[in-house]
Amino acid sequence: MPVAFVGHGSPTNALDRNRYTESWEAFGRAVPTPRAILVISAHWYTNATAVTAMPRPRTIHDFFGFSQELFDVEYPAPGSPELAEQVADVVKPTWVGQDIDSWGIDHGTWSVLRHAFPDASIPVVQLSLNSFKDYDHHLELGRKLAPLRDQGVLIIGSGNIVHNLRTIDFRSADTGFDWARRFDDAAAEILTRSPGDVLDLQAHPDFARSVPTPDHFLPLLYVAGIADAEPLDLLVDGYTAGSISMAAYTLGLDPELLTAR
Repeated sequence: MPVAFVGHGSPTNALDRNRYTESWEAFGRAVPTPRAILVISAHWYTNATAVTAMPRPRTIHDFFGFSQELFDVEYPAPGSPELAEQVADVVKPTWVGQDIDSWGIDHGTWSVLRHAFPDASIPVVQLSLNSFKDYDHHLELGRKLAPLRDQGVLIIGSGNIVHNLRTIDFRSADTGFDWARRFDDAAAEILTRSPGDVLDLQAHPDFARSVPTPDHFLPLLYVAGIADAEPLDLLVDGYTAGSISMAAYTLGLDPELLTAR
């Protein structure tokens, strides 16, 4: 199966039609039908490593201040306790808890899948981001997940390479600040050459401003770990509100399939 990192941006992208959501839709059309989908979302950032293991995960509206229409969105995909067990097994000796009742499918996942797989028929499992672990741990955990690709599992990291909510400027709706562009360009150079070197970005002078908190950056490390030395392909790029990168990348997907209907 292919792999993808998606810059998901605002929850409103779940309802909007724009060039980012159109690229997610094209991605969903292009990939072979997965047996299941494993998503590493920026919004399940917690104090343990866990997977959703319930047969019917709930749709989580983990935001506030948006329209009722957005709170009314449901993504009723089934879960997969079987895949949850496989995830726990493939990453041993790292311990992974089986979450049967506390989480579900958050907007980092359903805002993207609603466009890529709108019928919500494919089982979805989320893997949490353990806030107590360093970047190297997350990169290595991504590498361990790679064998799931051979078992029909589509793996998606959902976050944003540049994500600084303290500096957003809605007057800069479709543009990026200079520092955001510099960092995003540096990330693109690494990801399209040797993704396994992604942690070199920590030395970039704009890293602290582009990644003020790790949550939205960490899903990228899982995809980079899976890819390792195999270059990623750019799916879409761009910015919103100056300080959020919407860049998305794929691995193992024929680019020509993205334009086929």
